[in-house]
Amino acid sequence: MISTATKTLQTNNKTIYVALLSTLTFFLFLDYIPGLEAWSAWVTPPVALFLGLIFALTCGQAHPKFNKKTSKYLLQYSVVGLGFGMNLHSALASGKEGMEFTVISVIGTLVIGWFIGRKLFKIDRNTAYLISSGTAICGGSAIAAVGPVLRAKDSEMSVALGTIFILNAIALFIFPMIGHALNMDQQQFGTWAAIAIHDTSSVVGAGAAYGEEALKVATTIKLTRALWIIPMAFATSFIFKSKGQKISIPWFIFFFVLAMVVNTYLLDGVPQLGAAINGIARKTLTITMFFIGASLSIDVLRAVGVKPLVQGVLLWVVISLSTLAYIYFV
Repeated sequence: MISTATKTLQTNNKTIYVALLSTLTFFLFLDYIPGLEAWSAWVTPPVALFLGLIFALTCGQAHPKFNKKTSKYLLQYSVVGLGFGMNLHSALASGKEGMEFTVISVIGTLVIGWFIGRKLFKIDRNTAYLISSGTAICGGSAIAAVGPVLRAKDSEMSVALGTIFILNAIALFIFPMIGHALNMDQQQFGTWAAIAIHDTSSVVGAGAAYGEEALKVATTIKLTRALWIIPMAFATSFIFKSKGQKISIPWFIFFFVLAMVVNTYLLDGVPQLGAAINGIARKTLTITMFFIGASLSIDVLRAVGVKPLVQGVLLWVVISLSTLAYIYFV
């Protein structure tokens, strides 16, 4: 039986949640009112994520199911919308260099992650493999696709997702700062972010924070990398002898490509339309960051534990440094 004080606290937390979300949305869309555009400049993806994190860690999760479902679909719609702001030829040219390293890094990350998790820290098979998969390809999406193939338990999925989520939140803040400290150009940072940051949401957020060209490069390479979910899921089924398991295909990636095709060939004469859709997508992406931040909680941090988090951090450091070496020396 829930006490009256607990119910009151939950109600207050939900009120604060709605107030924060409403404030973010209000200031974001001031950008469309002449003379008030400057008021929306402070609402960036890192700020939205930070506000969501602060709320979750101080007040808990007000609407966990709503957060999870909304952030998943809103992110996909946002990514597709970003495609309307990109030229297909330019995007492919920008991302071509990073695609070559993608093949090596995906396989290398899986092997190294498996070694760190299983051999060094003796983490259970499924959790170690899920963390490695999430780091190698596209974070939570890869874990969600591979988990059913492995027949992973809910607890194993939660630990892997929690580990990846924590590192994603950190990446969105520190990667742009490191990029500026290293004087990385837009192409270099976009390539680095796409390969070294786990989830598509944080990759796009970090790219948007760094610059227009970085956003295009990061998005193109990351979504190309995400296509590896399909062969990896089949390979996982073969390696771990899992038959008859459903494989989740990230269809929104194909719609992103379709949006670029439409923008390049059909909206060439009316660029304002593509720019308008792209502008709305950037704003919904920022709101998505708040939902993602509000999904973290003290319970998630406790569930992760030390060893899986250390595996995730070590693997993250390896892929980050090796990608930097590739960018600067190859």
